Amino acid sequence: MDDTPNLNLPYIMPAQAQKHVTHNGAIRALDALVQLSVLDRDLTGPPGSPVDGDRYIVAGAATDAWSGKENQIAAWQDNAWTFFSPAEGWLAWIADEDVLLVWDGAGWVPSGASLNPAPLVGVNTSADATNRLAVSSSNTLFTHAGNDHRLKINKAGLANTASFLFQSNYSGRAEIGTTGDDDFHFKVSPDGSAWFEALTIDASNGFVGFGTTSPSTNLHVDGPLRVGSYTVATVPSASTNGTGAQIYVSDETGGAVMAFSDGADWRRVTDRAVIS
Repeated sequence: MDDTPNLNLPYIMPAQAQKHVTHNGAIRALDALVQLSVLDRDLTGPPGSPVDGDRYIVAGAATDAWSGKENQIAAWQDNAWTFFSPAEGWLAWIADEDVLLVWDGAGWVPSGASLNPAPLVGVNTSADATNRLAVSSSNTLFTHAGNDHRLKINKAGLANTASFLFQSNYSGRAEIGTTGDDDFHFKVSPDGSAWFEALTIDASNGFVGFGTTSPSTNLHVDGPLRVGSYTVATVPSASTNGTGAQIYVSDETGGAVMAFSDGADWRRVTDRAVIS
């Protein structure tokens, strides 16, 4: 055997003449490969003015002195290019990108452990079988990669739940989402056990229900409805609030009354007379 099995470094043989040549060749190879850091991995041909010791990963479709050396390490040594074929597991730092790559036997790939897929991921906390992704932080940012950004919550089917659950000391206090059907629900709870349906938007027609899960009109309120209460002197602008707006006037002549806006004035609902 004339060379080492991993880096192919030449051995100095018995009675060999000019042993320094072999020794220096091995030292040059070690200098090129140990703590490997290359300047670039995107060049298809050699740079114009390399400096002794410069190293590159040869890109695809290589040309000129690099032709046929794709993915190899090109090292400029003693005014010539020396090439080294990577073995599986070799690491290389890419200086112009600040990334660490590994040769996986077929290509140079990021050396970090892949998260695709990963059974558990915990950021500053421990994930578990229920919360496979867990993040402990005062803020969490999801941002765009140049244009839009959509956060998707997907469920298996209609009867399942896709929601955001807001907790206090890990006890539910509010929930929004499609909980148990495809309608959009807003729920609140004082203790995490008893839940109150505050608002429901029907998926089939867009009807909005307050206090009901089955709204039958565009706006369905199951229970008393309170509107703003004013005196005649403090009523807001009828034109600003627009035609059809309603208020309660507490001191109208003849007694308290509901009033509506005709776009210019507030009128009693009882006889359409302008309030006074």
